[in-house]
Amino acid sequence: MARINPEKLKSLLKVYFIAGSTNCLEDPCIVLEEAIRGGITLFQYREKGSNCLDGTEKLVLGRELQRICKNNGIPFIVNDDIEMALELDADGVHIGQEDEDAQEVRKKIGDKILGVSVHCVKEVEKAKLAGADYFGVGPIFPTETKKDTRAVQGTALIEELKDFEIPIVGIGGITADNASLVMEAGADGVSVITAISHADDVWEAADRLRRKIYN
Repeated sequence: MARINPEKLKSLLKVYFIAGSTNCLEDPCIVLEEAIRGGITLFQYREKGSNCLDGTEKLVLGRELQRICKNNGIPFIVNDDIEMALELDADGVHIGQEDEDAQEVRKKIGDKILGVSVHCVKEVEKAKLAGADYFGVGPIFPTETKKDTRAVQGTALIEELKDFEIPIVGIGGITADNASLVMEAGADGVSVITAISHADDVWEAADRLRRKIYN
């Protein structure tokens, strides 16, 4: 299998939904199904935080979420857990700077999609050399989802990365109200957690975000 084409990946990153059991106000499977109906283009299973699932329970939920993604033609990405991603034969993985080295991850996952969170040009250059397929840049705006997050940096880094020719997705505090600012800065898409998973109407929230991105 060949590495994913950057142009194809840019289209998949448009409306990037991230969630796990700790982020959803109801059954994560129902939330994912509604988010897909609303128009998300990529899904990342991120099972972290207090009271998160572990072991077999985490794997079982991951397998069910992956099934929903496959049935709807949505790529399924796993956050951080490389072993689980390989066991499930996920479409890819996303790692942060505190996770396993990107170069080692690339060796393990072969041609699967590799996303890397970056916060400065130095991290960008290292991730590119390691074989990253896309960069997750943020936090763009203040967020309560990740308690150990770095300082808010706005869209400045996104604007700096235009010449790197690798797809970019913004993350952190993004909503339908500010998503257009991220896209105007040069991002190929936006990734959100609670803007969709905590919405009273998940379908409507995903649809509203999609319409902002494709406007």
